Amino acid sequence: MTFRHIGLLALSLLATLPALPAAADGPVKPRSAAEEQASFAADRRDILAMAGTFKVRFDMQEATAWRADYTPIDRAISGGHEVVRVIEDTGRKIMLQHLLVVEQGGKTMVIKHWRQDWEYEPARVLVYAGPNEWKWEAVPEPMRRGRWSQTVYQVDDSPRYGGWGQWTTEGGVRRWRSNWTWRPLARRDAVRGPVYDRYLGINRHQPTPNGWVHWQDNTKMGMIDGTLQPVVQEYVLNSYTRFDGYDVEAADAYWAATKGYWAAIRAEWDRIANAKGGIRITEAAQAGTVVAGRLLEIADEVQAGKMQEAEAIALAKKLMDQATGAA
Repeated sequence: MTFRHIGLLALSLLATLPALPAAADGPVKPRSAAEEQASFAADRRDILAMAGTFKVRFDMQEATAWRADYTPIDRAISGGHEVVRVIEDTGRKIMLQHLLVVEQGGKTMVIKHWRQDWEYEPARVLVYAGPNEWKWEAVPEPMRRGRWSQTVYQVDDSPRYGGWGQWTTEGGVRRWRSNWTWRPLARRDAVRGPVYDRYLGINRHQPTPNGWVHWQDNTKMGMIDGTLQPVVQEYVLNSYTRFDGYDVEAADAYWAATKGYWAAIRAEWDRIANAKGGIRITEAAQAGTVVAGRLLEIADEVQAGKMQEAEAIALAKKLMDQATGAA
């Protein structure tokens, strides 16, 4: 099997989740400076608790149609095994990298999955601004205090969506709830070519006794008769249950071999976003962006010793710069 075939197979197995944010969903009780300071450590504990080894259940259901001519698709439930590692923690910023571990034909395959970055009291967030475009958006100054942004990145470390919100305890349950955020279509929808072409949603992250859940409330939107209109409401509940009865070592071996390469990729995306006020790159239904497949293949070649890290980084940067017009 060639690296290209491996890359295409990896992308086909991905179950990817995850401009204009509005005010947070519902009122949030103001907190004093003392309460915020006391809450900071608890917030960090809940974010860091999302790292570990998990069995994941993906539960997606289109429910309410907002158009008489649209019929919601059937509920889809799938699952897998996922390793989540802390790859950076500076106190006010935490990076969590997700790695899928898949058994295919008696062999273990590791697929670099999504990444989530958390930042305390951010001044701006990189958000989805519509097809093929992500831009920086300021967090309203009154909404920064005591809040965290979460920015989610695709398999090639290009941005996917970003939002901000506050960790609170309600009814005895700790949760973080985002503002309204725009997001590009996930692969599960993009490959079908539906009438909608983006999501407007709210994300919630909640610790559980044996893991955590990511709960999404998505309004699927599309350009119809020249205007952006709601098509259907979708509810997604991704449950992460602590479990290590699979080849966790394979995920850690992949990351050990490729982390330098991926650190350079992250830095290049950051450079492009800062230099150009955001990122413009063509989306691709199968992979997220037009360069994702090749960037993943290059990482596999680095791990296999087929390409030196420096050569791989230079090639990847060239592809990224060409695809974003940053060359």
